[in-house]
Amino acid sequence: MAFDFPDSYRYADSHEYAWQDADAVRIGLSAYAVDQLGDIVFVDLPEVGAELNRGSSFGTVESVKAVEEMYAPLSGVVLQRNDALLANPEELQNDPHGEGWLLVIQLSDPDQMDQLMDAATYAAKVAAI
Repeated sequence: MAFDFPDSYRYADSHEYAWQDADAVRIGLSAYAVDQLGDIVFVDLPEVGAELNRGSSFGTVESVKAVEEMYAPLSGVVLQRNDALLANPEELQNDPHGEGWLLVIQLSDPDQMDQLMDAATYAAKVAAI
């Protein structure tokens, strides 16, 4: 199956994406990760003000198949979380790169963005799986 990965997004090995707008970064799960999960029934996200450390778990997503940890692609402080997603977790499946975003963080180390994969590299990675 072919997936669309926005060129302006950066991707982590653990399938989270990051999209930067000035100092704020929107974090979500890639369309590939969402597809692999299947029907999503529950999402657990940290509170506003929580500190994320790159590579550390920041929440879980539960599908009818499994419960999976989500890992912070970047370090920072949570500015917003998608509370609408908590009420309607299926929105993550419907639009993972749009309305299905998870968090907005204040980036603590801008250099970390350069350590994530660009869209073409990530697309090649998932195509090889």
